[in-house]
Order: sequence, then structure tokens, then C-alpha cells
Amino acid sequence: MTLSFFDQFMSPTYLGIPLMALALTLPWVLYPAPTSRWLNNRFLTLQGWFINRLTQQLLLPVNLGGHKWAALLTSLMIFLITLNLLGLLPYTFTPTTQLSLNLGLAVPLWLATVLIGVRNQLTHTLGHLLPEGTPAPLIPVLIIIETISLFIRPLALGVRLTANLTAGHLLIQLIATAAFVLLPLMPTVAILTSTVLVLLTLLEVAVAMIQAYVFVLLLTLYLQENV
Repeated sequence: MTLSFFDQFMSPTYLGIPLMALALTLPWVLYPAPTSRWLNNRFLTLQGWFINRLTQQLLLPVNLGGHKWAALLTSLMIFLITLNLLGLLPYTFTPTTQLSLNLGLAVPLWLATVLIGVRNQLTHTLGHLLPEGTPAPLIPVLIIIETISLFIRPLALGVRLTANLTAGHLLIQLIATAAFVLLPLMPTVAILTSTVLVLLTLLEVAVAMIQAYVFVLLLTLYLQENV
């Protein structure tokens, strides 16, 4: 039976039960918990160093008031990186190719940053809707445009992550299919295609990490505007 290229993005089910929850809990199982010993093993030490550096890098554009979000933002980034990388393994499912999941992460976090700005600095938050020195006839139009751009932010977050991962997976599958078909017909071309496939896979590993970083970095920038 010939399957569609988009069948890989369907949420897997077992006995009619969606396995999305299992796919979302798997990343947390892979990370070991810190021990009570004074000296941890090399893997835990490397993990702690990586998380500290990651947190410092994420919080660079945020002032001290936004450092309360450090644990949430760092956990979210590690979670997204792990999901994206696990999705590159054969016979696996990538939950972050689902727009519903990405919007479910983006909308509440974006809304939380907006509500923080409304609660702490209402005038400053509303001031973003109207740039200083705007001519009077353009005021209603600019307010509408800025409001629309504000509400598009979570949609852009979710669509960006979904589109980049989906495009990468489709491209890998297309090139892998081409290499498989060309192998008995033109072995030399098939070998060259397989080389391109390996390089593309390495590129997708980088894209998986970069897209998770961009997702969380934009959230930190939205937080900085409202803190």
C-alpha cells in the first residue's frame, strides 16, 4: 500500500487511544535526576553546565524582574529540543509538527506576558499600540495594525516551529525515497543522493535545536517588553 508523504505527521494511535501524551512524557524520562552526592558523574556535570549556560544566554535580554521565568523558559527549551531531536530518529513521531501542540504552548505563554504587562505597567503596554509622534489621521489605522500584530505573535510562534520541522521532515523523506528508487537504476546518482541526505540530516539536527531556541528567545523578548 502506497502511503502519503504526510502520513508521518498523523498522531499515532493504539487501540483508538492517541499516543500524543506518551510522546510528550518520553523526553523527561531520558534526563537523569541530580543525586544527593557531593560529586556527580560526568554526564550529570555536563548536563548541569549546559543548563546553566543555556539559562544565562536566554536571560541576557531580560531584566531582573523577568528572571522568575528562568526555570520555565529553560525547561521549555530543553523539552522542545528533545522532542525535535527524537523526531529525527527512524519510526518515531514528532509532536512539534502538530500546529495544535505548538499553539497550545505559544498562546498561554504569550498571554501570560501580556497580562503581566497590563498588571504592572498598563500605560507603557498600551503605548506600544501607538508610536510617539503619529499624525492624528493615522492614529485609528495604526492602533488597528498594532493590535493585529500583537495578536499574530502567538500564531507566528506556532506556525514557524511547525513549518520548519514539517518542511525538513518532508525534504528528508523525499530525498530518501529518491535514493532508494535510484539505487538499482543509477547507483552513482543514488550514492550522491545519499550523501546529500546525510548532510541534510545534519542540517536538520541544527534546525531542530535552533527552532527551539528561537521559540523561547522570542518569548523572552515578549516578556522583556512587559516586565
